Amino acid sequence: MNQKIFIKTFGCQMNEYDSNRIYDIVKKIGYEKTDNYEDANCYLLNTCHIRDKAKEKVYHEIGRVKKIFRAKKKPLVIVAGCVAQAENQEMLKREPYIDLVIGPQAYHKINDTILNYVEKQKFEETEFDAVSKFEYLSKIKNNSSKVSSFLTIQEGCDKFCHFCVVPYTRGPEYSRPFKQIIDEAKSLIEQGAKEIILLGQNVNAYNDNGLRLSNLILEIEKINEVKRIRYTTSHPKDMTDDLIEVYKHSKKLMPLVHLPVQSGSNKVLELMNRKHTIQEYLNTYEKLKEINPVVEFSSDFIIAYPGEEEQDFNETFELIKKIKFINSYSFIFSPRPGTVAENLELIDKEISLDRLEKIQQKLFEHQIQKNKSLENNTIEVLVENQTEDKTKLFGRSEYMTSVIFSGNEESIGQIVKVKINKSNQNTLFGEAVTNLNQKVA
Repeated sequence: MNQKIFIKTFGCQMNEYDSNRIYDIVKKIGYEKTDNYEDANCYLLNTCHIRDKAKEKVYHEIGRVKKIFRAKKKPLVIVAGCVAQAENQEMLKREPYIDLVIGPQAYHKINDTILNYVEKQKFEETEFDAVSKFEYLSKIKNNSSKVSSFLTIQEGCDKFCHFCVVPYTRGPEYSRPFKQIIDEAKSLIEQGAKEIILLGQNVNAYNDNGLRLSNLILEIEKINEVKRIRYTTSHPKDMTDDLIEVYKHSKKLMPLVHLPVQSGSNKVLELMNRKHTIQEYLNTYEKLKEINPVVEFSSDFIIAYPGEEEQDFNETFELIKKIKFINSYSFIFSPRPGTVAENLELIDKEISLDRLEKIQQKLFEHQIQKNKSLENNTIEVLVENQTEDKTKLFGRSEYMTSVIFSGNEESIGQIVKVKINKSNQNTLFGEAVTNLNQKVA
């Protein structure tokens, strides 16, 4: 009888990709995916170390699992991902309920690790081995059947921003072989994918013997069944002219550029060790807007980084007003263990919260204005699925905005025209049209 595995995924899109690939791997040893955690023989937490209190969230989740299985046979409990990489032996010592700890570059070893597990003999596998991992994964079909599918092309980071734990949890930058990525893209498309989202910690640092992200995009664009291409997350330092030029000619690369700036102050960027300046960021913005005026930007902001003064905050606020980011993430700085910024003196909590509120108010204002400007207009939407109550369709605009609308179920997987009737901060609402005068029945 087959065993059942349940995976709970925290954090970024790369973790979602990794979780799907773990499902693909463990099928080889007789594990079936279950969406009902109470049926699981194996309970795996795929963790993220980017957000605040990531480690404590893992222990909280383990406590919940203990209660669920109090009157049942204990499942094999595995902690994977970036928290596993950062904490490894410490986790096994602190929480006896955890059986195995596996880092994100060791997923190709997960089957052997499970099969060789001996009860009450704890084990961690956290060696960095990205090459072997992706060579192994290339031999196992990616069974994702989503209309919009993730595809990891690059992992790790060599930038060493002082606030960031990624170089320590994902290792140095590694770019997958070009052909390996194209083959996986074709496999995803065979299973129904219409949109490919290329992933990397520094996705635009991709470089396989001189083949860059721009080459990948243009090669994937040649595949007829592909309707849309996106990529995330980028570093401003790697926004090269060849990539910018793709926005001039590509019909399938979406016009939303997610480019984390983190701060509008050169002083703070230097304190962060970001390796780019605001002028360089603005140069990229201006080049893109010049060659393709419909391009819009989204970003990430760390507010109240140690050393940020009122003038630095004001410069961030002015940058937001200038660029009018249409969708961004903003957080108060919180230190990560093992990073350069771990022990820096924090800015007063009240000041930090006040700055964050002002930044978010301005960011949300731009988001609302952008969505409002689309009301009474017809836009193109890639339809991903039905809403949970099955009464509407769900899709995304070219700018990644959620769209909920009336239309036919047969439209799933297609790009349809949708007349937008109303909007809020995060979502557009409307109805599908076959042309400007005729609504879909």
